[in-house]
This record gives sequence, structure tokens and C-alpha cells, in this order.
Amino acid sequence: MTDSSGKTKSLHASIGTLAISAGSFLLAINYYSWTTATTVIPSTALGILLLIVAAILAYVGIRKCRTNASLCVLFYWTVSALWFSSGINFILAGNNVFSNTNLNTVSTLSGTNFPLAGNPDMTNANVPGLIAFAVGLFIIGIMGILQNETPLALMAIALSLSSIHETVLLYKVNFGASAIACNYLIVTLIGLYFVAGRVVSILSKGQFNLPGTSLTEKADQEQGTMKGLSRIEFEATYLLLNMVSSSVFACRLLGITNSLFVGQVPWLWTAAVFQTAICILSYRYYNMLDAPQLPFSSILRFAEGYSLLYQFFNTGEPNFPLPFLIVFAVLFFILSLFTSLKSLIDSGYLLLFVAYCIALACSPQAFFHGGSQGVNVAIFLFSAILLLIKLYNSKSSAKICIGEGIIEKLFARNSFFKLRQGKSIHEPFLGFSKYADADVLAHACSVLAAFAMTMPGTSSTPLLTVVLPWVVVSGGIYHLICGSVAFSRGKTLESSAFILYGVMWVIWGLTRYGGLYGTSRGFNTAVGIISFLLFNSFIVFSTLFLTKAWFAYSLTFQLILISFLLDSLNALPQGYDIAITIIFGLVSFYCFLATLFNSVFEGPQIPVGSPFIKISGFSNDKSKCPHVVSTRTSSVRQIAEIMKNGGICGIPTDTVYVLVAACNQPDAVEKAYKTKRQAQDRPMSLWISSLEQLASAKHLFSPLLWDFMHKAWPSSISLVIPRGPWLEVLGAKESSKYIGTPQSIAIRIPDCTVTTHLIDMVGPIAVTSANPSGEADTTHHNQVFAKLGDKVDGVLCDGPSPENIASTVVDCTKIDSGNLGFFRVGIVPKSQVLQIFEEVKNRNTFGYENSAFVGSTDQLDNSADNSNPELYAEIEAKETTDQLQNCDGNSNPQPKAYVNGGFALNEKDLKL
Repeated sequence: MTDSSGKTKSLHASIGTLAISAGSFLLAINYYSWTTATTVIPSTALGILLLIVAAILAYVGIRKCRTNASLCVLFYWTVSALWFSSGINFILAGNNVFSNTNLNTVSTLSGTNFPLAGNPDMTNANVPGLIAFAVGLFIIGIMGILQNETPLALMAIALSLSSIHETVLLYKVNFGASAIACNYLIVTLIGLYFVAGRVVSILSKGQFNLPGTSLTEKADQEQGTMKGLSRIEFEATYLLLNMVSSSVFACRLLGITNSLFVGQVPWLWTAAVFQTAICILSYRYYNMLDAPQLPFSSILRFAEGYSLLYQFFNTGEPNFPLPFLIVFAVLFFILSLFTSLKSLIDSGYLLLFVAYCIALACSPQAFFHGGSQGVNVAIFLFSAILLLIKLYNSKSSAKICIGEGIIEKLFARNSFFKLRQGKSIHEPFLGFSKYADADVLAHACSVLAAFAMTMPGTSSTPLLTVVLPWVVVSGGIYHLICGSVAFSRGKTLESSAFILYGVMWVIWGLTRYGGLYGTSRGFNTAVGIISFLLFNSFIVFSTLFLTKAWFAYSLTFQLILISFLLDSLNALPQGYDIAITIIFGLVSFYCFLATLFNSVFEGPQIPVGSPFIKISGFSNDKSKCPHVVSTRTSSVRQIAEIMKNGGICGIPTDTVYVLVAACNQPDAVEKAYKTKRQAQDRPMSLWISSLEQLASAKHLFSPLLWDFMHKAWPSSISLVIPRGPWLEVLGAKESSKYIGTPQSIAIRIPDCTVTTHLIDMVGPIAVTSANPSGEADTTHHNQVFAKLGDKVDGVLCDGPSPENIASTVVDCTKIDSGNLGFFRVGIVPKSQVLQIFEEVKNRNTFGYENSAFVGSTDQLDNSADNSNPELYAEIEAKETTDQLQNCDGNSNPQPKAYVNGGFALNEKDLKL
């Protein structure tokens, strides 16, 4: 572990522990003050402070999830969710939202001063969450002991005991709040001890560590770079949050709480928000199959919270859309089938949600019915057991069998079904991405939103129909998230469609089902819908170039927009909107199933249809031109293999994107030359990874030229040097007719790690700019394919170029006479090149001057003190000005060709 990474790791751990200590100290003061006549911290202020601490812990957890500290991340997120929900409840209580409850007033009970802790509303509000977090924190504490995470284990167990004591206090006011305060004080002291240990370790530079405060790095278990694999902290947090939300209804069924009301909404919506955030992180870490589980459960939590919140504003019984719940059960079941490829126990866990949706659909009371609450009891128990098993298996060598890989092995033996292997399913469609494909979730959300709208609401009581959260959350918010992910993957059209549809679901959901859209219709509503129709018309036209499935998807949504327009004009035929919505839902379901199936299985494929209109040079078949991410060693190796087999590829550099071929593959060099449509007077250049590749031909270069190359590289400086026998050393003899001119060749060592690494694998490469002659430089990997089409055999994706300016091309054919010329001044200014040349020239002047190179750079450095009156000829100011004036673009916007020894080039000759 490097010093910088170690300091960052220590910093995040210290900040997180300090935040837990600060929150615990606030709660310790609060509960200790309950034994006095006055409350030190008002409930509203305490709630706001807890929200701030919870936000800090959530952020630290996100930063820490890049390391292998999975248990630490889970602990931070768990405490963050606990205090986020508790903070909201403190704020609600401080503002008298709970009946007959004000935590700022104190009553004398049993001879001791306590707040009204025995109030039924406070008990019903806090007990479900406290029970769930007490169990979760206790499991984390046990696993911390097994993993030798002593400070974390002690803090988790102390917080678990605090939650248990708070629960008891809510039922028995004479239990005493001092025990709770002591537990929180213990957490504070443990946290301060850990932070003190980290400070001592940093000051002593790791020479001294307090017991239990050292941060060890387990490189063999590093998960931050193992993309595409399951993240245990994501799965564990998902399970723990399901425990919290299911506890709300399980406690009501078991008689632990007396009612369901607004005080339990913070637990439900906190779980929903945290699961949404973890969903985004799951896509960020390429968990494409696991990620949809999180939004599916969070959509349920949003609807549960809405149903409980509705009672705070109205007294009527809400109605639940039956078609939606049946469709949701089907989606959960399909996801369960595909999850069985990963683990049988995970598949069985999702079947509980299938049962939950069916139980909701079987009763008009839905969440308020005992059947669905009974399923929540099973979800709570199953989540707790699975959480313990997952955490234990993540670190133990003796694992508990959960059926991992059993179904996958069965498919591996099947000749008909072929699973996708490796990381191909995570590759971007046409570009660089840090996210897995989220199209599965987007299509599923379209299904949910569409079938939820098949139950129309009444204009008098629109909120009675529980459609608003289904449409706005599933159809709107998650569409916006999926659109952002699609954009990062280079799916511009899909991204535009998802974002447009997401905005429409949000606006229409709030308008129609939020009580904003009454019996009267307005001109402004019609104009707004027409605007969406025009935008979607462009998307429908564009999908003609994509797939038939996408065309049907966008076209049916256009029909839905038309139904919205007719409704705003009071001209909607009876049943038209329901019929069109069902059709759109079925098309979306087909797209969901096809996308999920095709992303898991390489064959057979569910057909999505070829485009109606094909664009020349464009293909959805990534095997013809793989676009691989430059940050992976396997990707660089893949491009290297393509080049070794005679392929040409677009790669990133320290300047712009270039088209390259291996010099020892003459046919590939010729192909690159013709693909580029290179003009006869615009030769390709040659790149190497280090001067070691020319070491055996060192004697063929003058000392001044060799030392100048050594000093100038690696950089964005291309040096034009005389052609000679040294080309044979690089294996470029057969390809030399396409590289340079008969007199000279431009050569460079790029200042780009991935490029030099590729050259180390392939050998010297022939290089030209990745654009047809006469066009602008290529500054993004998407442009490589857009400009050159499927003529390239692979693209190494690295996002936008670090610079939009090409390299500086220096004429070194007369360097031994002390003269330099400039064919083009690019990213490196003339003054910097001349300064390097002066340093090298002075060193050679006071060193050796033999034409045959004798001695190394070190020898020249050692002889720098020898006096030698002879100097190389200086470049005269006027001569330099005349030579460079044609290249700097200041005095002559159309520079003339600089002719030197038959090598004629102008500013467009060498774009590298």
C-alpha cells in the first residue's frame, strides 16, 4: 500500500469513526438529560444534527467501498440509516406531529423525571426500526469479532445494546435512561481511542500503533478493482434495510406495536432512499444482475410509506392497483429465475417478494392486511439469517452452502444454452463507461408505470388510489437514473428516450394522480404534451436505425402521449388510454425479458429485430470492432493480440486518438495507410516505448541526437530523423515504405502509460491520426468508429483526449550542425524544445564529440567540468526566426512547406 492510499484509507476511517463518536455523544447528552428537569438539546436540533452526521457517514461509506473494508462500509451505512430515520422522528416529535408527544416537556413518573417515553405514538414510531437495527448491529458486531475488527465490533455491539435499551425504555419509563447514555458514551470513547491511535500512527509514520487501531490491507481480497463481482457490503446493506422495512409491518402483526401511522414512514423511506443509492453503486461496480433487486424493493417501500403517510392527511381507505401488483410479482419471479444462476438461496429470497406482491393483490387493504404482514415476518427472519450467512462466507474459508453456481454449472453442461463469460457483458455499447447496462431496469420500470396507470383515479379524491408512487418513482425517477447510466455507456439515443420518458412519467403522475389535474382542462396542458410528442417523434424516427423492438417501444409510448393529449382536450375515447397503456406495458415487458435474457445468455438470443434502416459503417455487433476500456490490463492485451494478428486499432495517446498497426505486420501497416486515405506526401510516423528498443543501434546515432532523444522523451515531441539501418533493429524494414519518406522518419515515445504498455506488448508501431486526411483530429474514442467505420479492428476507449492539440514536430536532420527546424508547433511550445536542445548541446559540447558514439549519458555528465573551447554552432536568431515563422501560425496562417533534404511537409503532414 502506497503512502497516499494509506493516508486516504486512514483519513476516511478516522472521519467515519469521529462522526459515529459525535453522534453517540449527542445522544448520550440527550438521554442523560432525561433524568434532569430540563432537556439540554431540543428534539428538533438533535434531529438536524443527527441528519448531518448520517450524511457524513453515508459519504464516508461510499468512499470506503473502493477498498476491501466491506464490514466497515456496512457499519457506516447501517449507523447512517439508523440516525437518519431517528433524526427525522426527533424532528417530527419536536414539532408535535405525534399526538400528545413533545420531547421537550418532562413529566414525573415513578419518582424520576422522564419525557413521555411511554406514549403510544412514540412507541409505535420508534420500536420497529430500533428492533431491526439492534439485530443488524449485533450481527455486525459478532462478525467484527470474528474478523479481528475490535473497535468496530465493540462500537456495533454497544450501539445494538443502546437500541435495545431504548426499546425497553419506550415500554417501561422507569427503566432509566442513564443506561442508554452509558452505552453511547462507551461508543464515543472507543471512537476517540481509535482516532487517537490513527493520529499516533501517522505522526510516528507507522512505527507505533495503539492496539486494535492498525489498518491492514488484504491485497488478495481487494474488491475495489474486482468489477463484475458481487459486493458483500451492497448485499448486506440491502438485506439489513429489508429487515428495517419489514419490521414495521411484522411488529404490527405480532402485537409489538398498536398501529401503522406516519411515525414509521421515516424507516420505510430511509430504506428506499438508501437502496436507490446502493443500486447506483451496484451499476457503478458492474453488478448488472443484482442491481435491479434494489429498486424493485425500494419501489415497494416508497408505496408503503405513501400509504402510511396518506392516513396523516385523510381518513379514507386507499385503493391499490391490482394489475400492477400482479405484474410486479411476475417481474420478481423472472428476476428470481435469473438470480438462481448466482445462488439458489438468493433466488429463494426473491420468491418471498413474489409472495408479498401476491398477498397485497389478494386483499383490498394491501399493506394493512394480516396476510401481507405475515410475509413481512418471513422477510425479516430470512433477511437476518441470510445477512449472517453472507457476512460469514465473505471472510471464512469454511463456507456455509447457499447453492452458489449450481444452476450455472448445469447450464455449462448444456449445449443449447450458452452463458456469457468474462467481462464482455460489461463492455460499453460504443465507448467508455464506469457503469453496467441499466436497460433491464428501465424497461421493467416502464412495465410497472404502465400497468399502474390502468387503474384510473377519481378527480374528487385522486390520492385515494395508490398510483402516484408507482408512476413517479418507478416510471420517473428510475428512468432518469437509467438514462444517465445509458449516456455514460455511449447509448445516446437510449439515454435520450429514458430521460424524456422519465420526465413525462413524473409530470403526468404528479398532475393526474397528485390532485393537480381536476375536471377542467387547459390549453397550456395540451401545448406541453404536444412538445413531448414532437421530441418523441424524433426518437421514434431515430429508432429506425436501432432495432425493431426499440421502434415498437418508442412508437407505443407515442400513442400514450396522444392519449394524454386527447384527455387534456376532453376528446379521449372510452377505453383508449387503458388499451394503449396495456399495449405499451406488454412491449416494455418484451424488451425487459429480451434485454435480461440476452445479457445473461450468449445463445440462443431473444430476437429484438434488426434496424429498418442500416447506416454504412455502423454495426451493433461488437465482435467486429470491440470497444474495450483502457483501464483494464485485459483490454490492452486484447488490443495487442488484434495488432499481433494483423489488425489495426484506434488507441488513446498523450494528445489525440491515433490509428496504429504493428511495424512487423506489413499488411496491417498498408491497411492503416489506406484506411486513413493518406496522401502521398503525408507519411506515417513510428513510435517506440523506450530507447532500449534502439540500444543495439545506438552507434548509428550521433551523440547529440541520442542525448536529445533521451532528454526530450517521453513527451509530445515528434523528432524527424534521417532514415537509416536502425529501422532493421525495430523490425520495420518491410513496412518502411509507408513510414516516413525515403530520406527521414518521424519517431516518438509518447508520454502515455497505456500506449507505451501496448507498445511493450506489440513492439514498435506505425502511427497516423485516426481521421481521414483533411478532417479534424479525433479527440474521443467514439469519433474513431464514427470517422473510420468498421474498417478498424478494435478501439481502446479512454474517454476524451487529455489534449485537443497534436504533438510538436521537430526537424532533427541537421542537428549535428546545431540547427533545429519545426514542421509544426503543437502542444509543446518552441521555447521548451529549444531549452532542452540548449541543455543537451552544452552537455555534448563539454563532453565527447566523436561522430561515432562513445560513452553514455552518465559519462557525458561526468565530463561536464572539462573545459573545451569548441562549441557547436549556435542557431542564429534570424535563421531561427525564418525557419520557425512558417510553423507558429502567427505571421502566416497558411504556412509553407518546410523543405529539408527532400523531406517536404506542411502543418497537416504529421498530425501526431
